[in-house]
Amino acid sequence: MPRIKTHQELRVYQLSFEVGMMIFELSKSFPKNENYSLTDQVRRSSRSVSGNIAEAFRKRMYPKSFVHKINDCEGEAAETQVWLDYALACGYINQKMHVELQEKIDRMISMLVTMRLKPEDWAL
Repeated sequence: MPRIKTHQELRVYQLSFEVGMMIFELSKSFPKNENYSLTDQVRRSSRSVSGNIAEAFRKRMYPKSFVHKINDCEGEAAETQVWLDYALACGYINQKMHVELQEKIDRMISMLVTMRLKPEDWAL
């Protein structure tokens, strides 16, 4: 099996990028008065996951730094889930989209937990 050379090859990165883009497209329909609050928050937290995955991948030779960045990813993913709960409660997204995104984020968090628990598997 070929060794992963870039963060873009990681399934968790690909999933996080997909979720970030789904949220970006979905949030375009949020009310204008949410531009500097909910819209901005959900976009930033969802994009932060993939950014932190990229940073973690580059820090994988330092297990403590790697774990720290993976923890940041988990936190940002969980924060994204909270903003999606608000979007659902406010009627900005429907139940079906909420469930789909929450399931994708749960899968992503599961992958991140596996990475965090076995940092040695990612070391150079």
